[in-house]
Amino acid sequence: MKKKIIVISLLLFVCSVTSAAVIYVTKDGDIASAVRTAREMHRLAEVGAQENIDIMLEGNEYVLHQPLYLRQEDSYITLKGNNARISGKVGISSWTKEGKLWVADAPRLDGRPLMIRQLWVNGKKALRSTQFGEYKLERMLDFNKTACSITIPTPQNLKRLQQEPVLEMLVHQRWAIAILRVKSIEQDKMDKDRTVVKFAEPESYLEFSHPWPQPVIGGEKGNSSFCLQNALCLVDEPGEWYESPEGKIYYYPKADETMKNTDIVAAQTEQLLMIQGTRFGKVKNINIEGINFEYAAWNRPSDFGHVTLQGGFPLIDAYKLEKEGLPWDKDLENQAWIERPVAAVCVEWGENININKCYFSHLGATALDLKYAVTDCTIQGSRFEDIGGTAILAGWFGEGTEVHIPYKQRDEEFTSKINIQSNKINDATNEDWGTVGIGLGYVRDCNVNGNRVSRVNYSGICVGWGWTSQDTGMRNNCILGNEVSDFARMLYDAGGIYTLSNQPGSEISNNNIDKLGVAPYATNDRGFYIYLDAKTDGFTIENNWCPEPKFGDNHPGPNIIWK
Repeated sequence: MKKKIIVISLLLFVCSVTSAAVIYVTKDGDIASAVRTAREMHRLAEVGAQENIDIMLEGNEYVLHQPLYLRQEDSYITLKGNNARISGKVGISSWTKEGKLWVADAPRLDGRPLMIRQLWVNGKKALRSTQFGEYKLERMLDFNKTACSITIPTPQNLKRLQQEPVLEMLVHQRWAIAILRVKSIEQDKMDKDRTVVKFAEPESYLEFSHPWPQPVIGGEKGNSSFCLQNALCLVDEPGEWYESPEGKIYYYPKADETMKNTDIVAAQTEQLLMIQGTRFGKVKNINIEGINFEYAAWNRPSDFGHVTLQGGFPLIDAYKLEKEGLPWDKDLENQAWIERPVAAVCVEWGENININKCYFSHLGATALDLKYAVTDCTIQGSRFEDIGGTAILAGWFGEGTEVHIPYKQRDEEFTSKINIQSNKINDATNEDWGTVGIGLGYVRDCNVNGNRVSRVNYSGICVGWGWTSQDTGMRNNCILGNEVSDFARMLYDAGGIYTLSNQPGSEISNNNIDKLGVAPYATNDRGFYIYLDAKTDGFTIENNWCPEPKFGDNHPGPNIIWK
């Protein structure tokens, strides 16, 4: 190929250097146009089909209104930047003062106000209005499955809360939270100290039908807890905010904040990058290097509520069996179907996808998700901070089937040979407390090696799914040389390292696990440094350091070796 330079409307230019070609995207350029140019170069054989094209991001920030897609036709591309930011942020300006609060119109998209659940002020996540303060709850009085209601101590501002149109309740339930949109909130006619709350659908059905996890009344350490959220009358402390259904945003500024020195932003999209092959053609040989991914939203609870099974996976149906037992598990007493949480960066049907020295921050849900049929991939040397959900997720989790079925995927469907190495995760799970630092489902031949995970509200590193002793194809998964600290901050039934089901040939070794959280509203004491949950088997566990031998298990199999 002859050496050439092509300039296209100051958006990008292309030249041939040591690699097959390099496309430079200027600060005012369009990454999607660069991807299309690379695609055409491959299609027209200006570059060999298996020769790599580098796309170099020369600017500081590229704001997206919709996700960037890399498909099968975009194989053999490297996306590089020197801390270039791919962002979904949108600024909020033109603030006016109303008493103690600042007020502004939400940005308008397609003629409608942007409805948001996350707001960042000077680069830090602000607190969506809440009843008792950040990470503060109160014990509920009753959980009534028949009436589909939760009874709470009567709030002092009950009359104002009854007038709030988008009031929500956060419920702390064992190893998960639920976010329930309030349908009614009424004082008990017989006891003015008690108030009964009912909820919208579909979350009301899910919350009171599924048995695991549900709130506990009369637990070892008391009843389950709650707080009311998302009401204008709850914006009563500096740093809190609220958005009305009409698109008015209210913010209570901190003492040192003025309208001139305060930058307030939201996110206008939930997804930033989709690397998306299909079963008919994988996307291959994609490298992402030195890119910051920031400001993505999480909106699902505003439309559907949020009732999860585990790990942040929303339930779409669930119920308790009237008669226990199924052919593969005589003791199984519930059924559940889930869907996948949204992710800012997502890979499916991909091969040799590598993410190196990237930075993920200010994201509302999952940061990075290697979903289905992803093989031979490495996530290395990257940082994850201020993540609303799980930082790194990988593998199938039974979406589309009843989750307890011991389903064995075809070889080509398995997520395998994933190396998650030398990454730093700090302050994940801050929107959905039941998510985790690193979560792997049905995977095999994977290594989680040399990572640092800290400040998570549930478990640190989790590998396995299915609650089964049967052979599902999971095997040879190694959790080696990681540091996990300051975990289980809000939820229990947790582990610094947590496993599920039968995984022959797997290993947990040379990990340092420290600072098990106090989980102040837990109803039991089930927080562990290593937790071998339901029917874990096939692991060799050796040379791990913990401050005390606080380990847990739940019907483990016979092939676990402790050294």
